[in-house]
Amino acid sequence: MASVEVSLKEMMAGIEGAMGAAVVDYTSGMALGTLGGSKTLDLTIAAAGNTDVIRAMVRTMEQLGLKGQIEDILITLDSQYHLIRLITGRGGNGLFLYLVLDKARSNLAMARHQLKRVEAQIEI
Repeated sequence: MASVEVSLKEMMAGIEGAMGAAVVDYTSGMALGTLGGSKTLDLTIAAAGNTDVIRAMVRTMEQLGLKGQIEDILITLDSQYHLIRLITGRGGNGLFLYLVLDKARSNLAMARHQLKRVEAQIEI
């Protein structure tokens, strides 16, 4: 089991091309922890904004009558990938991992695989 701080360090150091990472409570939009980022990548603002993305996806799934759970959401920009992975186990309900990747330096499939591993090990 890993703490929020350890999980953030693992995301930043263990995932090639990581530019920023956060653990976020999507009921409030507040980041429980962040690591990385820059002047142009404010992770607290991104955390709050991505909370709206999750809420919209949940509403849409309800309206469509889709059953199942969201595993992750990918937003692709011209130079970045933004990955949102919902935390499903051990008290993680209402939380998500947020990872920003440099598109030119990352392997999306490996990043998703590693993010899944971090999600399985995090303990809140």
